[in-house]
This record gives sequence, C-alpha cells and structure tokens, in this order.
Amino acid sequence: MTDLLNIRRVSCIGYDLACFDLLSAQRPVNYNPPSAQTCVRVYFICEPRSRHEAGLRGNSAASEPCINTPSSPNWTVQKVSPELQQPQRLSTFSNWGSVQYGDRRMEILMTVRKIASICTMGANASALEKEIGPEQFPVNEHYFGLVNFGNTCYCNSVLQALYFCRPFREKVLAYKVQPRRKESLLTCLSDLFNSIATQKKKVGVIPPKKFISRLRKENELFDNYMQQDAHEFLNYLLNTIADLLQEEKGQERQQNGKLVQNGGGGGSSGTGGGEGEEGEKIQQTWVHEIFQGTLTNETRCLNCEAVSSKDEDFLDLSVDVEQNTSITHCLRGFSNTETLCSEYKYYCEQCRSKQEAQKRMRVKKLPMILALHLKRFKYMDQLHRYTKLSYRVVFPLELRLFNTSGDATNPDRMYDLVAVVVHCGSGPNRGHYITIVKSHGFWLLFDDDIVEKIDAQAIEEFYGLTSDISKNSESGYILFYQSRD
Repeated sequence: MTDLLNIRRVSCIGYDLACFDLLSAQRPVNYNPPSAQTCVRVYFICEPRSRHEAGLRGNSAASEPCINTPSSPNWTVQKVSPELQQPQRLSTFSNWGSVQYGDRRMEILMTVRKIASICTMGANASALEKEIGPEQFPVNEHYFGLVNFGNTCYCNSVLQALYFCRPFREKVLAYKVQPRRKESLLTCLSDLFNSIATQKKKVGVIPPKKFISRLRKENELFDNYMQQDAHEFLNYLLNTIADLLQEEKGQERQQNGKLVQNGGGGGSSGTGGGEGEEGEKIQQTWVHEIFQGTLTNETRCLNCEAVSSKDEDFLDLSVDVEQNTSITHCLRGFSNTETLCSEYKYYCEQCRSKQEAQKRMRVKKLPMILALHLKRFKYMDQLHRYTKLSYRVVFPLELRLFNTSGDATNPDRMYDLVAVVVHCGSGPNRGHYITIVKSHGFWLLFDDDIVEKIDAQAIEEFYGLTSDISKNSESGYILFYQSRD
C-alpha cells in the first residue's frame, strides 16, 4: 500500500517554510515505513496571484522560476507518494524540478529525510548542537549546511569537503583579508568561507547564492538547473583558482618591474633576468602546494634495459574500480606494469628502433592533500550510455601509498581520510551528492542544508554494493586524504 501524505497548504517566504499542515493517511498494521533514502514524488499546484509574486522570469509561460521567491506565493500540495526512482534531495520549496505551467503543476523528487527536514525545519541545527554537546563542541568551528539552488548538490558537496580540508580553508580565508580585488570565483568562495567561519551561531544554513551566480556566469556548463558531475566541478574550481592566483602574481611582477624602471635602478636587466627561474616560480600557487603531486612515467626497453622517465603533475588521481576491492588495490592497478608490443612498440633512443618495452606509472611527489577520484561511471556500448559502477570499494581511514617511485621524497607518508564526496543514485545524470567529513575526531554528514553527526562505522555504508552495477547506491566518489606531516 502506498503511503500518502497530504500537505494542505504551504506558505513559502524566501527560503523559510512559514507554515504547514501535515496529515498522515491510515496505514496497514504490517506497514513498513520508507527509509530516509527512499525517494518520493511530490506534486505541487501553483496558484500565484500574479506572475511577479510567483517569482517568474521573462514573458513566456514556460519561464523558469526565480531562485529567490518574492512575496508569499501559496502552493497547495496534492500528495506525496513514495516511489523508488531517481533520488534527488531538494533543500527548500524554492528549488524546482520539472515544471508544467500549462496546468500549473510542478513535480519534484524528495527523499523521506528531506521531507522530515522540512517538517522540522529549524530543529535540525539545534539537534546537532545538542548531540555534539556544549563541552565537546570544537572552539571556533561551525557546521553549516548549504542551500540547494536547483540541482547544485554537486557544488555543495565539493565545497563542504574543501572547507574541511584545513590547509585549503586557511588559504581561502587568508585571501579574504587581502586588498579587495574585482569579483571572481575565488573572491566569492572566500566570502562564503568567511561567512561560515564568522557566524555567531555554531550550526545553521547558509545560501551560497553569490558563489553559484558567479559560477554560472563564468562557465556555461554550470549555467543551468541540470545535475553536474562533482569531479568535473572540483577540477574546474581548483584550476580556476590556480589560474587567478597566477594571473595576480604576474600582475604584481609587472607592477614591481615598472617601479624598478621608474626608480632608475637598472630595472630592465633585473626584470628580464627573472623570466627564467622567477617565471617557473610563478606557476606554483598555494593550490599546487596543497593538492599537486607528481607522477613519473617509467619506460624500460626490453632489448637494452635502458629506462626513460617523464614527469607529470596532477591535482587529483582518477583510478579504475573493481568489484569487492579496496582503494589500495585500485592504486596498485593504476601503477600496474604494461607491456608495449606489436603495433604499440616503444621507440628506444638507445637502440634507435622500435622495441618491446614495459611501462608503469609511479608517484614521485606525494601531495599534502591527496584527492582520489573513483571512476564509477562507465560507457556501456550495449546501452549506448554511461552507467554507474556501484562496486564495493573499501577506503580506509588511514592510507599509505605503495606505488611510489624509487626516488620519491618521503614515500612512507601517512594520510588520514578527512572527507568523502558520495554519489547517490544509479547514473551520472541523475541522483544526488552528499559529503561526509571528519572534524575534530568525529564524523558529520552534509546533505545540502542538512547536517548530521554519524558514527565512524556508518562510513562502511558508502563503500558501494556487492552486486548489480546499475542499482541505486550511495558510494564514495571523491576521497580526500590529508598528510600527517
């Protein structure tokens, strides 16, 4: 029997649920309530007094609703019925799924956890604070959820993970106090991190509206309400920040060069001489200091035994996944020796001809924070689309890399797991992202605006499944390990 919940009238003002009336239908004796992850379909009937009050943009009847809902439009919710379909957790009633304005019906997906959050809005934050306890609550720490602006969970999850990577957070907050520059993705990020870090309350919810707006303005890939890939967003964010910092360093060098020239101190030779070594140093920013490691690609000729190597920098490592394995196994597979033969023979400079060779990848320089991307989305030829590999991959709380090169510096470096971006669902273009983080010895789960304290044992729930590759699962997607030294 389907569980029906009738919400007779909801008044929505901005991001806050002002009032609601929740009635439960009768349930059979043997009724089993849906889990917190069960997805339900919610139907809304829109009855705005005017287009302005409904928060609509443009002149078309098919216009998308604005993120900030002005005035107090009233929505009548017909029914909420559980359906095990694509999970998508929405933060407030101002986040829209599919919209049909012909009959003024809106249809979105929520989880039972999200509905429970809406019905107890305001209680979640205080409950978290009570659960941690005033004596155990870390000094100068804040746990704030982020409002979902329509399928922006990919962004929220990565931002939460980065916020709890301490070296990254400290650099972003330090950037905030520097002389004000024109608005960029980095200035918006520093404003957001600073807003969290300076809150008077210990827990709560913050809308990252300014950051999302800037992100959509800078990259059309994210300028929509579609689900995006969290790993692609992480790459874009880190590279964009690094580019901005490099550009600022270049501008500073130019200004310093002009000052030297104006001072008559032989500036032309001074600035010209810096294009070599100084030019190389400009490429290194605090993003590289935190996340950048170096791989060395070693190739050994099987004829003359000569070994050649080529270094390659990385900000994160993408590793293939296999069923019922561990992240250590995945890293070993990443560095497995490959034999080059037949039409793939290697041209040996020593032999001056193509020869069979062995090739392998090793880690030469270990980063301060190791970001590991599990390649869970694979293109299936028979389906003509990407599907999710929900394989069970164990990721330990402590990690040491065994695939290091012979000349690696500090190859025995130990890492601690500090954050995991988790994908929930069955495919790359559907589902939801959440994040679990370690903070001051305990673990927290961030699900957009919801923040919960969880047991360390609960992390095992995010390893993946031991069966079908296409089933819905909550599985680790991006792992963040921080070095102890």
